Amino acid sequence: DFPAQIKRLGASEGVEIGGFGQLKEVLTKRIDHFAKHNCRASDHGIKNIYYREASDEEVDAILAKALRNEPISPDELAAYQTAMLIFLGKEYHKRDWVMEIHIQVLRNNNKRQFASLGADTGFDSVSDEMIGASLNSLLNALDVTGDLPKVVLFTMNDGDMQVMASAMGNFQEGPTFGKLQLGTAWWMLDNIDGMEKQICTLANHGVLGTFIGMLTDSRSLLSYPRHEYFRRILCNIIGGWVERGMYPNDLEFLGTMVQNICLNNALRYFGLAK
Repeated sequence: DFPAQIKRLGASEGVEIGGFGQLKEVLTKRIDHFAKHNCRASDHGIKNIYYREASDEEVDAILAKALRNEPISPDELAAYQTAMLIFLGKEYHKRDWVMEIHIQVLRNNNKRQFASLGADTGFDSVSDEMIGASLNSLLNALDVTGDLPKVVLFTMNDGDMQVMASAMGNFQEGPTFGKLQLGTAWWMLDNIDGMEKQICTLANHGVLGTFIGMLTDSRSLLSYPRHEYFRRILCNIIGGWVERGMYPNDLEFLGTMVQNICLNNALRYFGLAK
C-alpha cells in the first residue's frame, strides 16, 4: 500500500509526488502544519536502523521503483531510510522537536493469524539485528552538520541498551541536559526486569538525573498505572543504592531527582515547562 499512501500524502498538500524532492517538500509542509498546532515530537517505528549514504539521484530512483510497486533490495531500503531519517532529523532540529525512534520489532510473524485478524493482534516479537555501527553513523551524519535534534531511542531488545547508551554518549552536548535519551523500557520490556535494566544501564552510562522517565503511548486510561509501577521500581532501585552506600542518604536531593525524572525533566525536554 506504499504507493497509495504516498498519493494520499501528496493530495493533502495538492502535490503529485513523483520524486524524493517532492516528497521532502510535502513532508516539510506537513511538519509545519503540526508545528502550528504545538507538536513537540515525532515518532518513528522502524524495523531497525540501517545506514548507507546515497546521492539524491539514487534515492530518487529507489523511490520511483517503490511507487511502481517493484521490489526494493535491503541495500536500497537502507539508502532510502538513511536519506529520509537525516532529512527529517534536520527538520526536527530546526523546530526544536524531539525525534523518537522505536526499533527491533518483528511484526506479524503468524501469517495465518495475520490473514484472519490483521496487524497488531499479538503476533509480533523481538528482533536481534546489529545496530551499533549504523546508529553511530546516523547520529554522526546529523551531528557533523550541527543538525542533531533531541533524540529518544527505544528498543524492544534489551541487548541493545548498552549499545544505545554508549552511542548516545558520543553526541551528548549542552545546553540540553540529556539531549540524547535511552527511552524507557518498551512493549515486551515494559515489566520489572526490563525497567530495572533500562534504569541501571542509563545510570551506568549517563546521568540518571537527566532521564525523562516513563511514557504513556496509549489513549486508554488503563495504561496510566504504568507510571505508578515505574515510580515504585525507580524508587526501589535508588533506595537500594542508598542502603548499600552507593548514593547519598539525602532525602531532599533524592526527592528532587525523582520528581525531575517523573515530571520536570520531560516538561523541560519537550518544551512544556512554563
